[in-house]
Amino acid sequence: MNPVFCRRIPAYVSGRRLSTTTVQRMSHIGSLPVKYTGEVKITHINKPFSQTDSRFFNKTTLEVVGPLGTRQMAIEPFVTLGFSQQGDENQVTVSVNDSQEKRQRQMWGTTRALINNCVVGVTEGFSATLRFVGVGYRAAMEDGRLALRLGYSHPISMEIPVGLKVSVPVPTRVLISGMDLQQVKLFAAKVREWKKPEPYNQKGIFINDETIRKKDGKKK
Repeated sequence: MNPVFCRRIPAYVSGRRLSTTTVQRMSHIGSLPVKYTGEVKITHINKPFSQTDSRFFNKTTLEVVGPLGTRQMAIEPFVTLGFSQQGDENQVTVSVNDSQEKRQRQMWGTTRALINNCVVGVTEGFSATLRFVGVGYRAAMEDGRLALRLGYSHPISMEIPVGLKVSVPVPTRVLISGMDLQQVKLFAAKVREWKKPEPYNQKGIFINDETIRKKDGKKK
């Protein structure tokens, strides 16, 4: 969500400036509608997002269904969703009860972004590519698990999370795809943790177009 912009306005009395006041302007990311086509169905269900986790007892459920599957997310009680149709496109708008309250202002844009991610996830999906740079660094799929060989005394075996698809087109490339952007990035980060890129020889596991600045070693 874009930051909150502030404008300082000087106050004058009898030609003499006494103090300044601050007028806040909210970010308008949350007010932008989320557009989606007819192949996507969005339903706001008036039931708790979770029946077991007390953090979600007072939050309702938003269900997004598309060609790739179904996504669900929690909606705060102070968030209101509006559904409309313009031509061949449907859209959903997000609003909050009190935009001056800090928590509601923060969740306004966040909720809109998460809904948009759900729509993109069930229609196009998200992906991340891992590049293995280093002598002998390689990956492979073995018995439904991701096997990494990164110079350790033994290979590293990682379980594939539910909802993700992992493929190894070449030994030095791993492609991760799924409907949940957070899940895709999280698993990519966990793989990267086993061999973070280092700046001297620039070896390691890189995500997408990640680059690092090369450092010179100590000179005698």
